[in-house]
Amino acid sequence: MTKVKDKIAILTSGGIAPCLSSSIGRLIFKYNEIIPEAEIIGYLHGYKGLLTGKSIVISDEVRRNAEKLYAFGGSVLGNSRVKLSNVEDCVKKGYIKEGENPLQVAAEQLQKDGITILHTIGGDDTNTTAADLATYLKEHNYKLTVVGLPKTVDNDVFPISQTLGAWTAAEQGAIFFKNVSNENTTSSRQLIIHEVMGRNCGWLTAATAWEYRKLLKEMEFVPEILLEKKRWDIDAIYLPEMPIDIEAETKRLVQIMDEKDSVNIFLSEGAGVEDIIREMEANGEEVIRDAFGHVRLDEINPGQWFAKQFAAKLSAEKVLVQKSGYFARSAAPGERDLELIIEHADFGVLNALEGKSGVIGLDEDADNKLSCIDFPRIKGGKPFDTTQSWFQEMLKEIGQQ
Repeated sequence: MTKVKDKIAILTSGGIAPCLSSSIGRLIFKYNEIIPEAEIIGYLHGYKGLLTGKSIVISDEVRRNAEKLYAFGGSVLGNSRVKLSNVEDCVKKGYIKEGENPLQVAAEQLQKDGITILHTIGGDDTNTTAADLATYLKEHNYKLTVVGLPKTVDNDVFPISQTLGAWTAAEQGAIFFKNVSNENTTSSRQLIIHEVMGRNCGWLTAATAWEYRKLLKEMEFVPEILLEKKRWDIDAIYLPEMPIDIEAETKRLVQIMDEKDSVNIFLSEGAGVEDIIREMEANGEEVIRDAFGHVRLDEINPGQWFAKQFAAKLSAEKVLVQKSGYFARSAAPGERDLELIIEHADFGVLNALEGKSGVIGLDEDADNKLSCIDFPRIKGGKPFDTTQSWFQEMLKEIGQQ
């Protein structure tokens, strides 16, 4: 019996991270190396393109230049936030017609295009949705191998110890604040809040703080003038996993403000969100959510809320809230991440060609071995372990214990 010729599709979905274009590039490179005769297409803007039938063929020219994609952030195929189980949202956005089932529409498009291998690059929602597609097609006698790569700057996917792009996002967030921290010289008694991405998980905020303090150690200061290291250092780190005693923190931060004439706070965007929502609902304000049911954090603005809590109590003469999210997540991958991406993509191709579906990742339940993890084991919302020694040591050094 003649083996069916493989036809590969790639899509990226969710928010962007410093791994998407490079992952696409590496998948193309690896397939071109192993089975150059296979056709490869990319669905434009993720599941939106799959639902609307919009894709591009990866040409010979792109194949020859696939490694050039490593130097770019964003997604060269385009991204979107689409949840196939949210029928109402898909209809509202015009991706499907009234009465249609998004899962069925997507599955039929894959059949129409003759796809045998689908690579999804995204977070837990992206990859579990892909698993639903594979199951649906199997039930309709169509074999589809789905292999996902774990993308999220939050590093919060069970059971994966390190998601693609997270290291780079932390490094870039540190670079961002290295410049912003110079703002402490623009006034006396200045409060600077660095808001970092992380809805449910504080890993990125903690890692960004760690990377920033590494940069500080490389800098030479001149304490005889205003160039004292303590003015540039971090004074507080607030994460979703940590209770925040506003009253106690206010007393501590007032002492710091009196001593060094400035306060620098690293804030995870998900920290204190429940308190903010309660306050909004008590005031009769609408809490806006996205297609996945997540609160739209840009709308409730956690950084500004914390600024309001502390500004008057610290007698701050100037308050600055800066968000590094788009700067950090849009970067091209750093050296560590690129090595991880290449390793994951290559392993993903080998598993796909063997007909093994799952998400490629460092499996925490298997001593962090690179594995093809079954889809049912994949879920989001993994909290950051605040008991880790490096984090506890950092809190101790900044006086937050």
